[in-house]
Amino acid sequence: MNTLADWHGGGPGPWILFLPLIWAAVVIGALTLVRRTVWRGRPGPWGATRDPRPTGDSPLAVLGRRFASGEIDEDEYWRRLSVLDEQFGRVGKGGTL
Repeated sequence: MNTLADWHGGGPGPWILFLPLIWAAVVIGALTLVRRTVWRGRPGPWGATRDPRPTGDSPLAVLGRRFASGEIDEDEYWRRLSVLDEQFGRVGKGGTL
């Protein structure tokens, strides 16, 4: 019986050194794929931070849009902002984030 280790009597040969390189390429490729898809929105280790202003449908963003469009007056805005401040907290002061 002729096995891989005894192939032509010379052992597995130098091609066996490529197996770790192939596995390293698979692992690096998987990490790159995960980094580009799953971790895209998170800040990186080099200190990049997200924009602290409200975006989307956060309660502060909705309140700001309603005030800007004239749906609520200034007193209503400040009253609701104080309630949201108690629940969520804010980064800055003076009504800005």
